Amino acid sequence: MGEGQIFMIPCPIEEGGLDTIPKDTLSALYNLTHFVVERSKTARAFLKLVKHPTPQNEFVLFELDKNNPESGLYTFLKKTSQSFSIGVISEAGCPGVADPGALIVSWAHKNNIKVSPMVGPSSILLALMASGFSGQSFCFHGYLPIKKDELPAKLRQLESLVHKRGQTQIFMETPYRNNGMLQSLLKYLSPNTNLCIAKSITSEEEWIKTATIAKWKSIKIDLHKKPCIFLLGKN
Repeated sequence: MGEGQIFMIPCPIEEGGLDTIPKDTLSALYNLTHFVVERSKTARAFLKLVKHPTPQNEFVLFELDKNNPESGLYTFLKKTSQSFSIGVISEAGCPGVADPGALIVSWAHKNNIKVSPMVGPSSILLALMASGFSGQSFCFHGYLPIKKDELPAKLRQLESLVHKRGQTQIFMETPYRNNGMLQSLLKYLSPNTNLCIAKSITSEEEWIKTATIAKWKSIKIDLHKKPCIFLLGKN
């Protein structure tokens, strides 16, 4: 493993879930001791879960500042990459997708440092795979506006893209606001619009359902504090 390489290391979406991490990813991980992470506590728990051969006190973890992720990051990357390869670990799933990991990859390309994305679970792609919607044209929006005067217009805009372009629209919500998001979808979208909800992907509680808004109004489901991906699309 050459010095100065950046490894994008996926971790389980759900707690535990070690069986979702391929052996090749674990092999790359076992050779790393320096990491950029979202939260040190979560990263250390993951490293313990995979039985990393290096003692915990020998790991060097740089924790991204949630409010200012660039703070100190480039100094750490420049100094560390001169002697070590660096692993990037997200809170869940694939780093660089819906998290600040893209900052590290962008820096690496500008500095001619090789980037290796490792295989692992992505809730976004897994939800798309199970939705029945178009995988040829789709857009991930991350979190939608939370202001009550902005959300209805945004939802109708996404609905319009589905019907005009056939483009699948994917988004997520903070888990404790999932039930509120579902109620907004039922309130503001047309009855014939198709909605897929993928809850707790890869866990024993995994539940994925695609139906029209009209049918969703008769489905009883509690999404509170459960990781969910929402998709609008044609099938």
